[in-house]
Amino acid sequence: MVTVEDIRKAQRAEGPATVMAIGTANPPNCVDQSTYPDYYFRITNSEHKTELKEKFKRMCEKSMIKKRYMHLTEEILKENPNICEYMASSLDARQDMVVVEVPKLGKEAATKAIKEWGQPKSKITHLVFCTTSGVDMPGADYQLTKLHSHGAIDGHLREVGLTFHLLKDVPGLISKNIEKSLVEAFQPLGISDWNSIFWIAHPGGPAILDQVEEKLALKPEKLSATRHILSEYGNMSSACVLFILDEMRKKSIEDGLKTTGEGLEWGVLFGFGPGLTVETVVLHSIAA
Repeated sequence: MVTVEDIRKAQRAEGPATVMAIGTANPPNCVDQSTYPDYYFRITNSEHKTELKEKFKRMCEKSMIKKRYMHLTEEILKENPNICEYMASSLDARQDMVVVEVPKLGKEAATKAIKEWGQPKSKITHLVFCTTSGVDMPGADYQLTKLHSHGAIDGHLREVGLTFHLLKDVPGLISKNIEKSLVEAFQPLGISDWNSIFWIAHPGGPAILDQVEEKLALKPEKLSATRHILSEYGNMSSACVLFILDEMRKKSIEDGLKTTGEGLEWGVLFGFGPGLTVETVVLHSIAA
């Protein structure tokens, strides 16, 4: 009788998955976090809400983020005033931007990665696409491949608003349970010293990083790449881990270390998502 494990193995290529190259891309509009509260309250005509503005300033200061990259510029916001109005119908306008701009960023990042890889595009057999930026059919992955279509089937998700809720105890939930994932992933390798591996941890926020660091008694440098990306780009959701991987390998080479994982052989990649969910990937670094 065929087991689930047999089916899983049959679907996999021989050998481990390998990252051959990394390409990243951001919108050209860079926003300084220190001036963002003034900009935000001005563009939304909310400068009279002084107490709320002061609270927002404190939030920005505690975020440990220096700058972010956004597609939305002041000109775009003036052309789409509903985006600046609380609970106004604006998702249609946002979606129209997403379906045009996301494939452009995808192409820019893919072009960088393919150039570094140094092989012809004809050798690529699969395109795996992930986004939380919007829903469109055919999606940005389809647009990126530039396949010819008659547009027989398409669809667009339209809503008047979208809200996001984050519980205050998320950092505690993650820090209290993260070691279970580590033990499960690294026990087969006989690794139990979490300072002996390199870390690619999704930067959900400084509170999450601080509590994970404290719970696992990590040395400060273990999360330095993650903190650097959080500071320079903000929380970019799932894309963050690729930015951190890129940052770590480049710095490892610049520092003359023996591997792209800060000179270490084994590492871990953590992704945090809704629910709460945690995804864990064991990484094996190559010679720099």
